[in-house]
Amino acid sequence: MMIQPLFVLVFLEVVVILTLIFRTPLRKPVLMALDKSKQGRGPVIVKSAGGTLFVVLVSILFNVTLMQNRATDSGTVNPTDQVLLANHLLEASLLGFTLFLALVIDRLHYYIKELRLLRKTLEGEKKTNQSCDQVENAASKSPSIST
Repeated sequence: MMIQPLFVLVFLEVVVILTLIFRTPLRKPVLMALDKSKQGRGPVIVKSAGGTLFVVLVSILFNVTLMQNRATDSGTVNPTDQVLLANHLLEASLLGFTLFLALVIDRLHYYIKELRLLRKTLEGEKKTNQSCDQVENAASKSPSIST
């Protein structure tokens, strides 16, 4: 059964998203863990795991279409097929949610990093602007010697 681990994975991804959206004490360690996962072999592992989940999703959807075609060809609906169809649809939807939430986590991490970088550059620009203003004010207040 893949349903229980998929539910756990979906809920864990939702928790990660909520910690990234709101300023909690866990936000910094989660960001550091995401930074570490995007270094070295991390991206290759994540892409291969995501690709594997996508192939499993396509396989499940293919099985669902086969079961639906078998039901329409025979004209009667087998109760066993109904249960299997519901199980496959639940697995497919959970896999789809998992892939989507992983994409949301990736984009949130990217935007938070960009926002930090922009804030740092903005602070630097403000400091240089203030120092230039102070130099101008000091120069305008000092008595000028005219000949």
